[in-house]
Amino acid sequence: MSVRKPSGLFRKYFVVTISIILASFVFIGGALLLLVSKLWMDEKTALLAENTARIAQNASNVLESEYMGIGSSSSVIVICNTLMQVSNAVDADCFITNLNGEVVYCKEILQSNMALYTGNCMVHNQYKIPKNIMDAAINGTYSATGDLGGVLSDIHFTVASPIDVNGEVAAVVFSTQPVIGGLTPYVAGIFRMFFFAALFAFAITFMLVYLVSYRLTKPLRQMSAASKQYATGDFSTRISIKRSKLFGSDEIDELITAFNTMAQALATLEMSRRSFVANVSHELKTPMTTIGGFIDGILDGTISEEKEKQYLKVVSDEVKRLSRLVTGMLNMSKIEAGELDLKPQRFDISEMIFRTLLGFEQIIDKKCIEIRGLDKFESNPVTADKDMINQVVYNLIDNAVKFTPEGGYIEVSSKSDSEKVIVKIKNSGKGIPSDEVDKIFERFYKVDKSRSYDVKGAGMGLYIVKTIIELHGGNIIARSEDGEFAEFIFQLPLNF
Repeated sequence: MSVRKPSGLFRKYFVVTISIILASFVFIGGALLLLVSKLWMDEKTALLAENTARIAQNASNVLESEYMGIGSSSSVIVICNTLMQVSNAVDADCFITNLNGEVVYCKEILQSNMALYTGNCMVHNQYKIPKNIMDAAINGTYSATGDLGGVLSDIHFTVASPIDVNGEVAAVVFSTQPVIGGLTPYVAGIFRMFFFAALFAFAITFMLVYLVSYRLTKPLRQMSAASKQYATGDFSTRISIKRSKLFGSDEIDELITAFNTMAQALATLEMSRRSFVANVSHELKTPMTTIGGFIDGILDGTISEEKEKQYLKVVSDEVKRLSRLVTGMLNMSKIEAGELDLKPQRFDISEMIFRTLLGFEQIIDKKCIEIRGLDKFESNPVTADKDMINQVVYNLIDNAVKFTPEGGYIEVSSKSDSEKVIVKIKNSGKGIPSDEVDKIFERFYKVDKSRSYDVKGAGMGLYIVKTIIELHGGNIIARSEDGEFAEFIFQLPLNF
């Protein structure tokens, strides 16, 4: 069996799985970048806060010294030197403002003699910290991310700490650091590492998903190809099951098992159907040929008038045989369509068995068959569809008479208890092959002709018998001993 190249369900499964994995990578990457960015920002803010507090403490110590007061050149040099060292160490801009928000100390003052002389810086003399930010900084440590109320040209981390001189706030230290300039290279480095790691992992995942998707959908592709073969009437293909040693069987294995079971059932049904068509064709052809031949013989005078009655009797028997065959086919059709309506009524099943045996009296006498069990018969009333049960009894007795050899016996019994009646019909003879006892109730099934058990019929009788019994809530079984006897036992509830 050729299997089509991967397509359809495989592509859908593969694309959906890869899309989910890719989306997961994107989500994880985004979450990682956000987390890394936040950790970096928190780390930078904490470092700025720590150094800003250190500057504020150093500046406070300098300004409280009796040798270095506010505005003294010595204090300017010491404080600005501290600002420059810390700014260079943490890559930030640290400066000190008075309570009006004007910059009075910064690192650039030490780098320009003019600034040192005048005390003003060309970079920071234009800074004017807004009052709301100054009020927040004077009352405690201030921390924010922004443009410092419009003072700065872009987004910065900003931390401020008040400087206490003799118990009063005399100035405020501000430390600012660009967000973009520091964050972008850091995040870019993390992103590059994640991108290459994710790319490698995605390539491995791509191959694994491809292999797993191919393996998971392979049985479905095989079943699709097999189904097309079944549509042509070829039921020989079966799907192999490869169970995982680690996980055992799964739903796909169960589906394959059910599929193979279905295929086997279809194959059996197809064989039965073909056998049924052949049998029915033969069963219809033989009596029709006989009827046609005898009728033509009577009409054209080939058969003498003295023998007309004899051959008309044969014609009558063949017509009845055709009627039974057609009736069986109609009943089977109704059963399969669920259109068989049961009409329960009260009757005596023992009397029905006796009257049915009387209908076979001539054949029984001709074959010298002994009838056993009638002396033990008791009345057993049941409520069921009388016509349907009569068909059951007729078919079983007909089989018994047909396959009982000359000089053999047929034994019947009918017993009941408070809930059910049990009927047994047993006949001597070759019996049913042991390997076919469980199959004889299947639709269209005929016992091996070489055993000469079911040499006539289309394989419908026992199937219809079993179906009628089960529709009444009963059951039927067959027992046999090869070369000795065959027995059919069915039971019916007393009240249907």
